[in-house]
Amino acid sequence: MFYGEYEHTLDKKGRLIIPSKFREVLAEQDVEKLFITRGLDSCLFIFTEEEWKVQDQKFKSISFTKSEGRKFNRLYFSGATDVTWDKQGRVLIPQYLKEFADIKKDIVLIGVSNRIEVWSKEKWKAFYQSSRESYEQIAEGVLQ
Repeated sequence: MFYGEYEHTLDKKGRLIIPSKFREVLAEQDVEKLFITRGLDSCLFIFTEEEWKVQDQKFKSISFTKSEGRKFNRLYFSGATDVTWDKQGRVLIPQYLKEFADIKKDIVLIGVSNRIEVWSKEKWKAFYQSSRESYEQIAEGVLQ
């Protein structure tokens, strides 16, 4: 669904531009609303409304009687907001999410199949550099 890596800059109002390839996918699927929330590894996750519902069901099944489940759900869902994009494909990221991901101006958007991740450019570079050397080892561990 979403694939690729795109560098962008937030505009003066703190909006990001959804890459045209991603907008094409969204248009093909008649998506009007997106959900942005705190991701993992200090990035933001963006989901379509359909995928958000899948994630919502998955995380609802985490037992609220377990401390870690409550913590995760609180942080994940309290950070969530629904957004729509304007005619230029721009989306406003709330300040609290920019602070969470340490996003100031330069960003990288990456397609990770069912979601889009938004990274500060510096954090993406650091993550990529630290992970690329172990790419094959990671693949061996998860692709069994």
